[in-house]
Amino acid sequence: MIRFIYGYDLLLEPELAKSMFRDRATQFSERLGWDVQVDRNGLERDVYDTLNPLYIIVTDDLGRHLGSMRFLPTLGRTMLNDFFQNIYDGPEIRKPSAWECTRFCLAPGAHPRTSIKLLAAGGRLMREFGLQELVAVFDDRMKRVYRRSGVAPETLGSGLYKGAQVTIGHWRYSAALYTELLSAARIEPIEMELYLANSYIAQDMNQYA
Repeated sequence: MIRFIYGYDLLLEPELAKSMFRDRATQFSERLGWDVQVDRNGLERDVYDTLNPLYIIVTDDLGRHLGSMRFLPTLGRTMLNDFFQNIYDGPEIRKPSAWECTRFCLAPGAHPRTSIKLLAAGGRLMREFGLQELVAVFDDRMKRVYRRSGVAPETLGSGLYKGAQVTIGHWRYSAALYTELLSAARIEPIEMELYLANSYIAQDMNQYA
């Protein structure tokens, strides 16, 4: 299943939230060695999780977290504009048609198609909100995941941040690519529409208007 859910609504599903934040701690702190905040319960969260971001979450049949991404409009606070201007040599990205995507996370043992499902859902999200661009800051090791998935980004910058080699990537919306991702994820278009229709964001599409 694919979930589209705002941060405030995620509070209504504490077990799903815990599993996502726990898997984020495993990936970013334990496996990648990022300097992130992990609380005494083993959950990784930061200030951007308090800004009511929009999450895309892939779950298994029991509702457990398999993979997720976090989105925020660039008109508000973003990791890129707050922390990575030394890596990105261009002007601040603040456009209503551009959002930032961060915390691309896969649970240990997640099905190989989980990443493709996340990317396909990201394309549907862009279409829903009329977005033309996504930007992301990611560990360099994610490059092969994006290349393998057919969504290699344009690179806006690359460098060290707190000891980690990171890249700033940029994607433009493409209806053709969205269709290709749906096919690769083995998701019928109507199935994605049902995921969106049954989501929390369908109840409040003007959240970021």
